[in-house]
Amino acid sequence: MTGRDGISPRIKPVSARKSAILSALDVGTSKVVCLIARLDPMGESDTLRGRTHRMRVLGIGHQRSRGLKGGVVVDLEEAERAVRLAVDAAERMAGVHVESTIVNMTGGRLASKQFTGSVHLNRRTIADSEVNRVMDAAISQSMTPGRIVLHSLPVGYCLDESRHIRDPRGMIGDHLHVDMHVATCDLLAQRNLMLAIERGHLKVEAMVGTPYASALSTLVDDEAEMGVACIDFGGGTTSVGVFQRGRLVHCDAVAVGGNHITMDLARGLSLRLEDAERIKNLNCACIESVSDDREQLRVHQVGEDSRDYPTQIPRSYATRIIKPRVEEILELVRDRLQKAGFALNAGQRVVLTGGGAQLSGLTELSKTILTKHVRIGRPVGIQGLPEAAKSPAFATAVGLLVYPQVAALEHFEPSRGRGLATGTDGYLSRVGRWLRESF
Repeated sequence: MTGRDGISPRIKPVSARKSAILSALDVGTSKVVCLIARLDPMGESDTLRGRTHRMRVLGIGHQRSRGLKGGVVVDLEEAERAVRLAVDAAERMAGVHVESTIVNMTGGRLASKQFTGSVHLNRRTIADSEVNRVMDAAISQSMTPGRIVLHSLPVGYCLDESRHIRDPRGMIGDHLHVDMHVATCDLLAQRNLMLAIERGHLKVEAMVGTPYASALSTLVDDEAEMGVACIDFGGGTTSVGVFQRGRLVHCDAVAVGGNHITMDLARGLSLRLEDAERIKNLNCACIESVSDDREQLRVHQVGEDSRDYPTQIPRSYATRIIKPRVEEILELVRDRLQKAGFALNAGQRVVLTGGGAQLSGLTELSKTILTKHVRIGRPVGIQGLPEAAKSPAFATAVGLLVYPQVAALEHFEPSRGRGLATGTDGYLSRVGRWLRESF
């Protein structure tokens, strides 16, 4: 079900010279989205860095999520049913049968750690073997009981006194160091999500952290190079991915999201949940305006018959309920980033995405709490999406299709020796390494 040594399933990177048909499955707390798309090779893009393929959607399936809370499976049968319905709709639209898919991971207490590996080179020219060896030294420290590795990315290399080296191959030095960013989640949460999908006769090819997937579909130009935080406002969780020098260097999540805003509205205004969700999406904002007291919301409160005249509530009532919860979410993200050593500075950019990013006034409120440079992130670089899907709510699903194009950047487990199969795990290769290091 899972990869070896606490590593989640790994997808083979898509060849830059070949076309492919891929399936992506965004399993969230509020919705389940399945995308089936064709990827065709393309030239380098100055706007969409790192992408090797042009993407066109062949089929899309969209279902209300069931059986999940805070991104974690709480009802296996209901979660399986929602996945089956979304995949079936996408298959019928695309006219293809899906056997495997790429899945996102939001729950399970996403967390990041930095590990450092180093090797002695004896002034040799650095080749792939030395790069793999130094990354092996770093990744060997990352296995933690009860946790599973989602991503393992080299952030930067240091060769002797030279720092921030992007690729050391071909260079000469004495000591090579690498800083590895490793993103993990709870093992049991990951296994239960995989189980819900595999019960629908689907193979999970890879699992991608939600903030990483959302960033892959929304970041443009040099945002990742200059430094950016991508915040995904989901239904049950709000997750964040931080990029520096073009690499994901941190990810985190808090178990508060758009569903909590809906629940606050339902309780505060005595509404049914479906009515609270509707007015949140269509009529409400998280910042006050001068017309809020004059504008009236027409709602049916709990216990009222739908044939009765609706109750009229000033829009300002709803705003005063929504704003504190949104401020709480933004402050939680800000404080978690600061505690992890990635405090947002005045010049850093923030990209807001996810279904909750569509809440009116969120950009303006974020500028007062996070940083001045805030924008809404929508999926870019994909053709064939329906108009309704060209929104921040579908950023994660599109990012899952981008992931195979950048999967080759990751390094997950120590290289296995190719020596004699005598139980010595590569005796001849270790002897060869000793000879290279000593002479």
